[in-house]
Amino acid sequence: MAATLRIQSDWGRALSRDEGEAWLSCRSPGKPTLYGSVTRRGLSSDGVPDIMASEGFVVGEVTKKSILISCPHENVSTKFLAPYTSFCRIHQKSITCLDISSGGGLGVSTSTDGTMKIWQAANGEIRRLLEGHVYDVNCCRFFPSGLVVLSGGMDAQLKIWSAEDASCVVTFKGHKGGILDTAIVDRGRNVLSCSRDGTARLWDCGKSACLGVIADCGSPVNGIAVGTADNSLNLGTPEKPPSEREVGTEGKILLLAREDKKLQGVGLQSRQPVFLFVGSDAFNCCTFLSSTYILAGTQDGNIYQLDVRNTNAPIQVIHRSGAPVLSLLPYRDGFIASQGN
Repeated sequence: MAATLRIQSDWGRALSRDEGEAWLSCRSPGKPTLYGSVTRRGLSSDGVPDIMASEGFVVGEVTKKSILISCPHENVSTKFLAPYTSFCRIHQKSITCLDISSGGGLGVSTSTDGTMKIWQAANGEIRRLLEGHVYDVNCCRFFPSGLVVLSGGMDAQLKIWSAEDASCVVTFKGHKGGILDTAIVDRGRNVLSCSRDGTARLWDCGKSACLGVIADCGSPVNGIAVGTADNSLNLGTPEKPPSEREVGTEGKILLLAREDKKLQGVGLQSRQPVFLFVGSDAFNCCTFLSSTYILAGTQDGNIYQLDVRNTNAPIQVIHRSGAPVLSLLPYRDGFIASQGN
């Protein structure tokens, strides 16, 4: 596996002043980590920072918003980008979940300060405060329309909100523990949730009712993802005809990232197990790269890429650090991962 070059997360602020300093590290599997720093010595005539690296590191191209750093000893280089913009006044404490509407105009986020807010994605202006959950709100996401928000909290309640007037239009009750993640089926007539109680449930938004328990794992389910399954995959047959209220569940597979170190695939309509993969630690999150390939991240920092048609062995295991993998998002031909470091 290639070496990984890192710079402290707030390097933009660290290097915004004269004599500002940011820390570097370069890690190769099986070798001692190399540490260093970059220091700003001033500004050039066109306003670009003059940056110098410590021994073992080399500074390449520098702009007002990016810096290219290499570590010749490990033959690795990385371009680091400063934030395009920062919104510092939306929440007072750590952000636990966020989503952007399909049109890109609105954002929704939850925080350890106990709030859930809708804001303008362009400038961070707060538009709505969504109040109604008891205790912490763990997850939030927009429906495909961008006008409605789905949230789940430690109060074991799943709620649907109007992004236009902040009203709570539906509350689902049935889980026995805090809700940890949600997913939306197609356009959103049905939604899914998973919980500390070990279950994943399918809900009918129109009737405000639970359509069934998709899986009962006996261990907290930390994350879920729903996707269209590869045609060659046997998703099982329902024991009884599905409710007419189920919309878009046929041909779908539900991924369950479980606390007991297991990643499970279940036929969404059949409720039948499709595969069970055992990882190195608790699974925190999962996502689809395609109808064939999936990703899942663990508490000990592993990212597993699997082929749903054969999960006996992973295609690859990516390990950049031992920090927990907290979220995964497909992006272009690859993906974005967030970790707890």
